[in-house]
Amino acid sequence: MAQRRRGRSEALWQTARMLIPGGVNSPVRAFGAVGGTPVFADHASGSVLVDVDGNRYIDYVMSWGPLILGHAPPAVIKAVREACGRGTSFGMPTAGENELAQAIVNCVPGIEKVRLVSSGTEAAMSALRLARGYTRRDFVIKFEGCYHGHVDGLLAAAGSGVATFAVPDTAGVPAGYAEKTLVAPYNDLDAAAAVFDAFPGQIAGVIVEPVAGNMGVVAPAPGFLEGLREQTRRHGALLVFDEVITGFRLGLGGAQELYGVIPDLTVLGKIIGGGLPAAAYGGRAEIMDALAPGGPVYQAGTLSGNPLAVAAGLAALRELIAAPPYASLEARAAFLAEGLGEAAQDAGIPVWQNRVGSMQTLFFADTPVTDYASAKTADARRYARFFHAMLARGVALAPSQFEACFVSTAHSEEDLERTIAAAREALREIA
Repeated sequence: MAQRRRGRSEALWQTARMLIPGGVNSPVRAFGAVGGTPVFADHASGSVLVDVDGNRYIDYVMSWGPLILGHAPPAVIKAVREACGRGTSFGMPTAGENELAQAIVNCVPGIEKVRLVSSGTEAAMSALRLARGYTRRDFVIKFEGCYHGHVDGLLAAAGSGVATFAVPDTAGVPAGYAEKTLVAPYNDLDAAAAVFDAFPGQIAGVIVEPVAGNMGVVAPAPGFLEGLREQTRRHGALLVFDEVITGFRLGLGGAQELYGVIPDLTVLGKIIGGGLPAAAYGGRAEIMDALAPGGPVYQAGTLSGNPLAVAAGLAALRELIAAPPYASLEARAAFLAEGLGEAAQDAGIPVWQNRVGSMQTLFFADTPVTDYASAKTADARRYARFFHAMLARGVALAPSQFEACFVSTAHSEEDLERTIAAAREALREIA
C-alpha cells in the first residue's frame, strides 16, 4: 500500500482555517466526524478524483450525488463551454430555462409546473412557503433524520451534518420559527397521524425525503409513503417530497415513480444542475400558480435559471433520457454492496447495509437501520477508521457514517472490484 501524500492539502488546510469559518464552506467537508486533514481536490474525470498532492481515488462521494454520469462528462462540459461563450448571466429569461423545465415536467409525475432556483435549501424553503401560502396554514411536519437544507425551522433532528456534529438545534433561529415545525419519527405512520390529530386543520404540509439520505440511506417502510399520501389528503394538507438526492437518481421520475406515490410538491436539486448550482421545486399547476408574479406567494432569485447551470443540467438530463442507465446502476451498486457485505463478514465485523438503487450506506451496526434512532446506534468511530483505511488505499467514501455513497455510470467493473479488495484489507485492519 503506497503512502498517501498530504503536504499540499495540509498547507491549504492551515490557510483555509485562517480565512474560512472552520476551514470549509460546507461543514461535513471538514472531516470533523472522521478526523484528519480534508482532501483538497485538484481535478477529476469519470470515477477518479485526483487531489492537490497527486493522490488518485475511486470516488464515491461524487459531489454528494449530482454526478450520476461521473466527473466531467463530455456532453456536460461541452454544453457549459458553449453556454459560457454566450454569456454567464442575463437577468432575463432564456430558451434554456423552458427546455430544462419541459424535461423536468416530462419526467417527474408530480410536476406540472416548475420554478428554477439555485440550491436545494432554497427550493425546500420556497416549497414550504408555497405550501403555507396555498393552504393558509402555518404548521409543517418533518421527520427525524431528514435534512432539507439549512432552512430556519427545519434543522430540528435534521440528520446529515447536524447528526455528524451531534447538534440538536442551531443558534440564530428564533424559537418562534422552530415552533411551526412538528417532528415525527421516520417510518412511523402512527406518530404522523397523532401529530395531525393534535393540530387539526392547522398543518399546511408534510415534507419528507421519500428515501432518506441524510441519516445514511434509509428506505421507506412498506406503506409509509402511501400512508402519508392518505393522511395529507384526509386532512387537507400538501405532501412535499424532497427529492434533491433521489430525483433522477432512482429513475427518470425519481422516488415517486419508483414507489408509485405522487406528492403535491416536489423539491429537486443535485442532478438537475449537472454539477453546477441549480435546483427546482414544482407540483400541480393550481398550487404553483400561487407564486408571484401571478399569485400572492413571493419568491425570487437573481441567478435562478442561470444559463450555465441550465446548460449543464439540461445536458445531463438529455443523457439520462436518451439512454436510461438505471438497470446498469442497480446491478453495479448491488455488486458493490454484496462485495462489501462479504468483506465485513470475513473480517468478523457486524455491519448493516441499506441500499436503494445507486445510493447506499454501510452502517457499522448489528441491527437493522430503519430510522434516525437506529441510525445513531451505528459505531461512528469504527466508520472513521474504515474511512481512513479506505482513503489510504485510494477509495474516497463519504466522511461521515450518516451520509450516502453514490455509484455513477463512470464506475467500471474494475473500479468496483478494486474497491471491494480495498475494503477486505481495510476491514481486516480495523477488526
